[in-house]
Amino acid sequence: MADQLPQTIRDALQERAREALKHWAALADEPVLLKFRENAVFRITLADGQSAALRLHRPGYHDETSLHSELAFMAALRNGGLDVPSPVPTGDGRNLVRLPANRKFPEQHADVVSWIDGAALGQTGTPLSHSAKRQADIFFRIGCAMANLHDLADAWRPPPGFRRPAWDAEGLLGESPLWGRFWDCPGLSRDEAAALSALRVGLRRRLADAQRHGLEYGLIHADLVRENVFLTGDENQVAFIDFDDAGYGFRLFDLATTLLKNRQEPAYPAIENALIAGYRSRRGLADAALQCLPLFMVLRSLTYIGWLAERPEIPGAAERLSRYVAESLELAIKLDGGA
Repeated sequence: MADQLPQTIRDALQERAREALKHWAALADEPVLLKFRENAVFRITLADGQSAALRLHRPGYHDETSLHSELAFMAALRNGGLDVPSPVPTGDGRNLVRLPANRKFPEQHADVVSWIDGAALGQTGTPLSHSAKRQADIFFRIGCAMANLHDLADAWRPPPGFRRPAWDAEGLLGESPLWGRFWDCPGLSRDEAAALSALRVGLRRRLADAQRHGLEYGLIHADLVRENVFLTGDENQVAFIDFDDAGYGFRLFDLATTLLKNRQEPAYPAIENALIAGYRSRRGLADAALQCLPLFMVLRSLTYIGWLAERPEIPGAAERLSRYVAESLELAIKLDGGA
């Protein structure tokens, strides 16, 4: 989306990035805008010649405590050997700085994290370019790394005051879900709103039943889509980026997130099997829990409706909303054994 921004917005973001970089030992090279979604993300060059990523956080999305907590979680995973970005402190040792409001921006926070040298697995909506055999190998590695992430999260003791979002029953299906009221948002037809409202009631019951049978819950990435999985080391390893939505949640939510946008791939059955096999090669995953994966595919799909409804400025928002609703209702039918 960065290349679709009007030049006036790009210029303002560049100016804001230069303001933030006064706090870090960075070279005078112009920051390069890579992404503008929840955050504005720039590639920068540090004084030692290493690349890094500067993030201008979306005002009001996460508070200072939550941002410090995200950085602490990333550092813990990196220290545990997982290939993820880690915080780069300012000259006076801070991981996060507060940028004051000005004529163009409200108050917001900025940080710098280490660079992951690789390429994204793919882009949502674009078929994967790898062979079916290669896809299976990649998703096996993703499953291994995801299991490692969950193991490291369980072994880590968060610092006092640690706070991150909760992708629990309330965060997914409560009155104020983390990404918005998917059943009650602009752009839905009356029939769609009614269908989603009824679906929400049924899903609350299903999730409560699943929890009674035991579902693993703890810190998760929560957004392991293609864009956030990097292939590194001649594409033989995987790394995870973008912990903006990381928090507490069901471990199946991470698996469902990785699988959801790959459902239309011709090799999808092999992708799903490989991801699960990779996960199970490093960490236990009971058959009873795995039977709940279709439920979490629906839950994940619904989050995108709420997310999009709160961002009508996104190009093609109306068409995407219609597609997300159709996908969610299709997945829900399959929960009852439909075709």
